[in-house]
Amino acid sequence: MGLLAVLVIFSVIARYFFSLSWKELSEFNVTLFAFTTFWGMGINVLKNEHVIIDILYDRVPPAIKRWLSVLNYLIVLAVVLVFTYQGFQYVGVAGKQISQGMEIPMKYMYGIMPVSGAICAACVLIKIVGSITADVSYFAPKNQVLTKDSP
Repeated sequence: MGLLAVLVIFSVIARYFFSLSWKELSEFNVTLFAFTTFWGMGINVLKNEHVIIDILYDRVPPAIKRWLSVLNYLIVLAVVLVFTYQGFQYVGVAGKQISQGMEIPMKYMYGIMPVSGAICAACVLIKIVGSITADVSYFAPKNQVLTKDSP
């Protein structure tokens, strides 16, 4: 991310102050942005930093939260598998083109989609197994500790 920020700042300064523009650098910046975005999918799943609507989730007992969590991850897995499949299909069609800026096959740029989808699917599977095997106290509200008398 730091490299991307530095390159974008450099590109903007060069363009506005010196009227210099490099199509190769612009294309590389866009590609680097796509790479960092797609690689972040699996990391967000592993760190539980994905979007969740928890208004109902917080009101159910921890034992039910476990299965809601598994259901949530199964839905995410289905979406990721469709994304990965479509990514492979897209690379097969558009990957044969040559980029205008860097003049490399587009399969190297578009290839991040199915690769990151496969990585994200593996991360989702890890979370599913973790949700199933975790102690029920993992799903308890963070400010409440379960005891034997808790429902």
